[in-house]
Amino acid sequence: MPVVGVIAEETRDPFCILVSCLISLRTRDATTAAASARLFRLAKTPQAMAALSVRQIEQAIYPAAFYRNKAKNLRFLCRELLDRYNGRVPWSLETLLTLPGVGRKTANLVVTVAYRQPGICVDTHVHRICNRLGWIETKTPDDSEQALRQFLPRRHWATLNDLFVPFGQFVCRPLSPFCSRCPVAASCAQVGVVTRR
Repeated sequence: MPVVGVIAEETRDPFCILVSCLISLRTRDATTAAASARLFRLAKTPQAMAALSVRQIEQAIYPAAFYRNKAKNLRFLCRELLDRYNGRVPWSLETLLTLPGVGRKTANLVVTVAYRQPGICVDTHVHRICNRLGWIETKTPDDSEQALRQFLPRRHWATLNDLFVPFGQFVCRPLSPFCSRCPVAASCAQVGVVTRR
């Protein structure tokens, strides 16, 4: 299970899930887990995190990718949550998308993991694998999300990311996937696969 899912199971707190999602962007799971733990030891609410300096947040989340920008965005996000939503993380996808630094992937993760609502979290793994399987034919993860909403039954939306992220990391890799050990190789269209192992 990706690290944000693990954090969600441990906390069930929408704010902690949102913050972990933002830290996780372009950052390995182990780094995200450690950075999130350090930050949550300092602050676990928008009020407490907004009271931290940007430097304190930077030190807590380092070496997450783009930690300086993420620290500024996290502090700004907390102020927005306090000013606009009384310190609560919104539950709707559309409202989450109005928050600073929150894109479709993060918003869908919060909706599905924190609030147990239907949503499809499409990252590079989900986008690549669904296109490679021949399920969809899209250019971007956002396009893939919209196509998958039409293609997949709603009951499968929330679990797609949890299944495909580790599958994409270890089997259906971006370059030279391990088709020889893939359990669905016989039914995969292998779109775009040039070399395989």
